[in-house]
Amino acid sequence: MSERFQSIALEQGWTFRDAKDGPVFPVSKVPSVVHLDLLDNEIIPDPFVGLNEQKVEWVGHRDWIYRTTFSTPEKHSQGKRCSLLFEGLDTFATVRLNDTVILESDNMFIPYRVDVTDVVIWSETESSPNILEIRFESPIRRGRGVVNSHPENRYIAHQTEVGRLGARKAAYHWGWDWGPILITAGPWRPIRLETYVDKIEDLWIQSVVSEDLGSCSGTLHVWTAGRGAERLQFQLRAHEEIVFSSEAAVGESGMVEVKFKLDKPALWYPHGYGQQARYELRAALFKGNIPVHEVSKKVGFRRVELVQEKDDHGQSFYFRVNNIDVFASGSCWIPGESFLPRLTEAKYQDWLKLMVEGNQNMVRIWGGGIFEPEIFYETCDELGVMVWQDFLFACASYPTYPEYLASIEDEARANMRFLRHHPSIVIYAGNNEDYQIQQTYNLTYDYDNDKNPESWLKSSFPARYIYEYLLPKVVEEECPGLPYHPSSPWGGGKHTTDPTIGDIHQWDVWHGTMQPYQNLPSMGGRFVSEFGMEAYPHMHTIDAFIDKPAEKYHQSLTMDFRNKARDHERRLGSYILQNFKVKQDFKSYLHLSQLAQSETMAFAYRSWRREWGRAQNRRCGGILVWQLNDCWPTISWAVVDYFLIKKPAFYAIARASQPLAIGVSRTYHEWVSGHARPPSSSRFDVWVSSSIVEPVSVSVEVRYISIVNGEDVKPRSSFDNIQIQPNGTTDIFTDTIDYTQSPTTQPIVISAKLLNKDIVISQDIDWPQPLKYLDLRDRRVKLEYLASESAVRVTAAKPTKGLVFEERPGLWFSDNGFDVVPGEDKVIAVKGIEHQEGIPYWTYLEDDRA
Repeated sequence: MSERFQSIALEQGWTFRDAKDGPVFPVSKVPSVVHLDLLDNEIIPDPFVGLNEQKVEWVGHRDWIYRTTFSTPEKHSQGKRCSLLFEGLDTFATVRLNDTVILESDNMFIPYRVDVTDVVIWSETESSPNILEIRFESPIRRGRGVVNSHPENRYIAHQTEVGRLGARKAAYHWGWDWGPILITAGPWRPIRLETYVDKIEDLWIQSVVSEDLGSCSGTLHVWTAGRGAERLQFQLRAHEEIVFSSEAAVGESGMVEVKFKLDKPALWYPHGYGQQARYELRAALFKGNIPVHEVSKKVGFRRVELVQEKDDHGQSFYFRVNNIDVFASGSCWIPGESFLPRLTEAKYQDWLKLMVEGNQNMVRIWGGGIFEPEIFYETCDELGVMVWQDFLFACASYPTYPEYLASIEDEARANMRFLRHHPSIVIYAGNNEDYQIQQTYNLTYDYDNDKNPESWLKSSFPARYIYEYLLPKVVEEECPGLPYHPSSPWGGGKHTTDPTIGDIHQWDVWHGTMQPYQNLPSMGGRFVSEFGMEAYPHMHTIDAFIDKPAEKYHQSLTMDFRNKARDHERRLGSYILQNFKVKQDFKSYLHLSQLAQSETMAFAYRSWRREWGRAQNRRCGGILVWQLNDCWPTISWAVVDYFLIKKPAFYAIARASQPLAIGVSRTYHEWVSGHARPPSSSRFDVWVSSSIVEPVSVSVEVRYISIVNGEDVKPRSSFDNIQIQPNGTTDIFTDTIDYTQSPTTQPIVISAKLLNKDIVISQDIDWPQPLKYLDLRDRRVKLEYLASESAVRVTAAKPTKGLVFEERPGLWFSDNGFDVVPGEDKVIAVKGIEHQEGIPYWTYLEDDRA
């Protein structure tokens, strides 16, 4: 047994201290970061409460020393080796073992495995333990020092300081417009002691699915430590059945390659388009007949293409998986925690399950964060959530001196090797918004004429070398055939806002020109990989960070401090004032902010998804909201807050992203500026969007309901046995509302329902805009808890806008933030209210209950 590979996590027995002076404190567990350990020892206040973020700024300016002792297993075998695996050190770290420097790291994202066979004290020869000490230097001081020592680069960094460009560290730690400045340090990922006579360093598979999907072939690879094992066994299993096996000798190089082929392979599909089939890949390394190391991974096979073809709208941008065009409806992901070791596997799983619950099938991992842990991608594989992975650059002009480029290449290769077996990863992108920095500051970029990478290094935008030469080279070498995109957004040398090519970040709602969100239908692109609207979280989350009752109002210092977005008071206030009658009480303002965000999502998702169109005419290939989540309790663009409490916007996305979703929308006339007048008429459209790849027959019913009295002002429009375009958009009908002729001189809502055998499978309700001009009092809304059905029934005598239940942990609603029309019960499944006194707090637009 002493021949077998052993790995022991060095989790316990650690201490830490200020490197300059001060007492030694215990560390409860590694992985950790210094802020968590200071919290555990009650040295700092909770930075997530009140204004405490400011009180802990000093932490990032200090150096910290972590220390532990350990013993090794007995050596026995003469050829036995010992390594220390550091999965992540944050960030500038000097590691000493028994007073010998074994590692100096300056990159948070690179895992390091260090052979310490000749440094470690083996347990059978010495009674004294091994002493492991790690000094973490201040990322602020070191980052600024790197910038100062390389003045040849023009350092530009949006979102806090340029010092972050001198550190390969998660950019959001330096503060962002949704997150605090909490600059961590410490052993943020596991540290493991490994002993072995030989071991598998890496196991991976390169495969190609045939164009007709009938076979999958490729190569199984293993890289061993190359010290004494003689043969290797491979197996591919499906549900414990061996579908392929092979054996090969291990040569002196330690590399083993075996060809394989599967006929009629079970394929991995995105959620909603097929099954998420996976295989287990096993490799066993033998010395003689003794297995010394075994490794297994779950792998999946699929064809993935990024379709970029010239068409009538410019150049397409959408994904095709296993020969099926896939509309990407999803979210952007920021790190789910400011203190990353605090994120549990269960919380990662809960986050991603929420995406599937919300009919989302793609997550974009943003470039200012991290390469997420295995559990993130494993869960995406399991659930069918496609992953768009940015490389870790964001909103800056980065340097390109030789040591930096070498570190970036090591970082990219290490992480791609760690991730390349995951079928959910469908694209790598070079960065987030760095080409917008190039445009804003007029940095040199001649895409059409300058194709020489070496010249790029001498320009004022040297990072082009990283995004258009270095990273695509690494992607092709490590993951051949996987789509790569130089940036998000990027359009092949055209302006990053060009809607005819590539992806765009549509920020002229909220940022930029602050367009009305009603204009979003005409503001799309070939793929919208960012857009958003801020909203307050539910009151439970606000209560979690308000430490003084007097601060619990929407203009308080604490509330403003929590919102890191530039000009957030003006921007959010403008959208609320432009659209709603404003009450000054806190709960009403919170509700209106949530409605503004929810309405933004509805206008965007239903309209841009409509532009999915049909094959050879895919005007829009996907929508990713900024953002899914938060890293602390705050006010932001997140549609789900730090505690995984969903805002109404989450449900608006879910409704618009159903496999079959009906949409109804009238032409928006912006008529309140200058001398413009109210419109005399509006065109309205009804359509159905489908992600179902087979034809479906449905019925559609459209009602025209008075907002004033709740009565239908004219007969319903009904359409039976409509054949819905598979995996595309079907226009149902278009008509005009004449506001000068009775009965539509009074304001009406248009309610469109999609039915299958009299069962409503989708509904959309269009309202006159802006909502603030409507009299929405006296809706006569009634709610009834149906205990036997675990549901709430909602009825209203008149059209009712934005009914929101207040959510908190332990409560679950199948829908929220919805509209109600008279004559139709709205039944919402609920969980968690069985033992409460009545239905949780709820409200709606212009709720006039006493």
